[in-house]
Amino acid sequence: MTTSPVPLLVARDLVKAHGRNPALRGAGLELSGGEIVAVTGASGSGKSTLLHCLAGIVRPDGGSVTYRGERLDTLPERRLGELRRTDFGVVFQFGQLIPELTALDNVALPLMLAGTARARAREEAGTWLERFGAGARRDARPGELSGGEAQRAALARALVTGPQVVFADEPTGALDSLASEQVMTSLVQAARASGTAVLLITHDAQVAAYADREVRLQDGVTVPLGVAA
Repeated sequence: MTTSPVPLLVARDLVKAHGRNPALRGAGLELSGGEIVAVTGASGSGKSTLLHCLAGIVRPDGGSVTYRGERLDTLPERRLGELRRTDFGVVFQFGQLIPELTALDNVALPLMLAGTARARAREEAGTWLERFGAGARRDARPGELSGGEAQRAALARALVTGPQVVFADEPTGALDSLASEQVMTSLVQAARASGTAVLLITHDAQVAAYADREVRLQDGVTVPLGVAA
């Protein structure tokens, strides 16, 4: 694995509350280029809140998130939207594919939103579906896909634009053990091949073992656990 000498993404002293319920109480994290980091913790520990802050989806109440010298927590929404189209890919537990679109068009959509011609975007999307072992299901809609197939399509959609960072929030949480293994193997292989950094949120020790290192979120604070087994 090749990592950048300077961290790609740095979070310091993050504080975030949902109403009166504190989720983050000074969490911090660094992610280098090409690195896979797992964030673990009990259910309700604030793992998803941390990911949302790091990806610029929500703004922290305090602290800072810096990506390549830009403070994400202070950027205007337009710039954050640009980064999510070009530099960031996000995968959620249930994929969140658009039900009216085929798997192919779901994967092609980020490219078309970025200005790629439809034919070229669909061609590139087909290549990524093949890479994730879902090429045969390119014309199926999300309701016709198994959980594993839908999640592989979601991963292809997250990676199709060549992002610098993929944020994966419990990407195997709704899958059985075999599908989980297949999805994680595909994600790690694709990330390694493209040099993409991955921030992986999980409560599953077997999933965390795919990462280069693990950070535990406990009482709203991140606790480094070192290199994953």
